[in-house]
Amino acid sequence: MITIEKVNQATLELLQALLHLVPQLTNSNPPPTSDELEALLRSESSQLLIARNGPGGEIVGMATLVLYRVPTGLRGYIEDVVVDEQARGQGIGEALTRACLDAAHKAGAPQVGLTSHPGRVAANALYQKMGFELRHTNAYRYVFRK
Repeated sequence: MITIEKVNQATLELLQALLHLVPQLTNSNPPPTSDELEALLRSESSQLLIARNGPGGEIVGMATLVLYRVPTGLRGYIEDVVVDEQARGQGIGEALTRACLDAAHKAGAPQVGLTSHPGRVAANALYQKMGFELRHTNAYRYVFRK
C-alpha cells in the first residue's frame, strides 16, 4: 500500500532518497544539498510530497507543488514528479499528482499546470488520462552563463 505524505522536515533518509530519485528525473540538475532541501521545506510557496511503500516504508517517489500569487490570481504548478524506476506502473505517479491537485484545490488555485518532456511517454499519457489538457504555447527559458 502506497502512502503519500507532505514533508515537513529534512532527514538523512529523505536526502538519500533524493540522491537516488533526482538522477532518474534529470541529468541537468544535481540533487539538492542539505541546505537547499531545508530552504525548499521552509518555502511558503512549495510543498514537497513523497510516496512511501506503506506507512514508514521506503521512499519511492516525490512531487513538488508550487503555489504563488500574481496580479491575476493564485497559480498552481506541479514540478519534479518522479517515481523510482523499480516502482513504476503501480499508480504512484498518479497518487502523487492527485495529492498535489488536492492540495492546490484546497488552497484555492483555479487550475494547476505542469510540463513534461515529450520523451516521457508514460508520464505524458498519465497526465492526459488524469484530465490535463495539452496547451499550445511557447515555453522559453533563459540560462544564466557562468
